[in-house]
Amino acid sequence: MADLSTDFLGIKSPNPFWLASAPPTDKEYNVVRAFKAGWGGVVWKTLGLDPHVVNVNGPRYGAVWGADRRLLGLNNIELITDRPLDVNLREIKQVKRDWPDRAMVVSLMVPCEEVCWKEILAKVEDTGADGIELNFGCPHGMSERGMGSAVGQVPEYIEMVTRWCKQNTRMPVIVKLTPNITDIRYPARAANAGGADAVSLINTISSITSVNLDTFSPEPSIDGKGSHGGYCGPAVKPIALNMVAEIARDPETHGLPISGIGGVTTWRDAAEFMALGAGTVQVCTAAMTYGFKIVEELKSGLSQYLDEQGMAMTDLVGRAVPNVTDWQYLNLNYVTKARIDQDACIKCGRCYAACEDTSHQAISMSEDRVFEVIDAECVACNLCVNVCPVDGCITMEELAPGAMDERTGREVEPDYANWTTHPNNPGRVEAAE
Repeated sequence: MADLSTDFLGIKSPNPFWLASAPPTDKEYNVVRAFKAGWGGVVWKTLGLDPHVVNVNGPRYGAVWGADRRLLGLNNIELITDRPLDVNLREIKQVKRDWPDRAMVVSLMVPCEEVCWKEILAKVEDTGADGIELNFGCPHGMSERGMGSAVGQVPEYIEMVTRWCKQNTRMPVIVKLTPNITDIRYPARAANAGGADAVSLINTISSITSVNLDTFSPEPSIDGKGSHGGYCGPAVKPIALNMVAEIARDPETHGLPISGIGGVTTWRDAAEFMALGAGTVQVCTAAMTYGFKIVEELKSGLSQYLDEQGMAMTDLVGRAVPNVTDWQYLNLNYVTKARIDQDACIKCGRCYAACEDTSHQAISMSEDRVFEVIDAECVACNLCVNVCPVDGCITMEELAPGAMDERTGREVEPDYANWTTHPNNPGRVEAAE
């Protein structure tokens, strides 16, 4: 089995799978159960100095399900820990003492005053924790108090608080970024400028998942009222992957270590985050959905993949980053066409309906419901592949530029042989003189 041991900022763990700061990491009991199940580390649920944090006693979660009631996303309105600070600190110290080989990172959120950060940093350092994560991402409850994403949306504040923390602790400082911002590169750059050892992302997305059409209250509903909360789970993975990639390929943050978060449910999800630059991955919703033992599948799947590829885990991290580019650099000479496997086709007609009604009328249907691609009309949009219910039935085949459609005798795609590549943009072509 491939070696999954991880060294992230000098924080060692037996594997890169950490539990994210959330309800599963709120107390010693849960964390010990997680470590017994095989998790490589945890980020302890966010601690604060405010003794008046009170969570709601009604529903805390809203949900979005797929057609088979598979959980696609969770919306939560829970605040940071409401347990006494001294109890949390005592438990962190005990767990780290009992499990010295596991990563113990502590999430923190206090007001933007240096004295507050100095106070809590000293307390956490005394526990022997491996590092801290600055929670600049929480979009509800605490943000209204000038913390969480209220800080994470202002790069100047991120840099300021990060610098305070670096000046007042020996522990590695990880800055957790909010996705509730237009361009993730600016807060990442601010964290880097402040001396952050790493960033983690994404935190939850501000959201309302549903409205009860009987009571007309957003869900979850507390005595007839609802509030925006933080959205997480498989549905946010594409957003998280993009933001991780943006930081990994930005010249100003290139090389800044990343802990990837957002919808990690399978080993493939984890491998994708790592290929885009994440050195560790943090998991929450999957553990809350399936229990802590899901880590066994994550570990075995990643190990088998690495063995099959003949790669070490360090070879995987960042491997896809060079292939992420801006649209204008895409190769316009690249041509593909859809191909339908007639043996696999179940004749449902979804590809035909989608293409005929909403795309390019590039699929024909015979009287006996045989569906074929009309190459001359196909623009390779890939819609048919995505709506087909049979995996692998429709695929995309690469063709040489200027190829002819044998059925129509028409050119499949304009022939770029007489075009020249723009010298300042390899993906842009223009007519030669």
